[in-house]
Amino acid sequence: MSDTYQTIAGPARAEIHVDGSRFIAEVHPVSSRSEAEDWYDEVREREHSATHHCTAFRVGRDGDTFHYNDDGEPSGTAGPPILRQIDGHDLTDTAIVVTRYYGGTKLGTGGLIRAYSDAARAVLDRARIVQKVVRVPVHVRFAYDDTSPASRVLDRFDIKVIDRTYAEVTELVVGVRASEVQRFVDAFTNGLGDRGTILSIDDANSEDTT
Repeated sequence: MSDTYQTIAGPARAEIHVDGSRFIAEVHPVSSRSEAEDWYDEVREREHSATHHCTAFRVGRDGDTFHYNDDGEPSGTAGPPILRQIDGHDLTDTAIVVTRYYGGTKLGTGGLIRAYSDAARAVLDRARIVQKVVRVPVHVRFAYDDTSPASRVLDRFDIKVIDRTYAEVTELVVGVRASEVQRFVDAFTNGLGDRGTILSIDDANSEDTT
């Protein structure tokens, strides 16, 4: 299981001009198809006098959901080149719209592909790309006297402390990298024996940016 993926930190915008036509490229982080479509609607409303709004997105930690739209341009000349730029930058949870204001000169199939690709590349060059780590919250409990062996286990792994409670026993919720959950559970169990307890492993994964 992969526990890292790349996306963009926030929105960005770029504009290029090709034979009189303006190509305004915008990129936005999204986590679902509906979120991408809602954002596209906002751009269409704002740029309502444009000739075309060509789009592409890829979402999901494994990037398995994607879509593109040529929006009236010749088939394959706009949406696919935009998506190829997203894929070429190894991104997911990313949506792009390239708004075209026609300048009076036809660009032809090759010219359109280059223009939409160049516009998408320009906006991704301006965006800040970040790597996110998928973490699984694991709730553990151990006695105060076992703080040292518990700490030795925790120090062996790339974890983030999400919550902690100190009383007669210590309870921690730690974010463990998704690929290391079983190794962490085994190490904690072996390191503390029956003196330590795995209370829960949360299916609702969390994320942090590295």
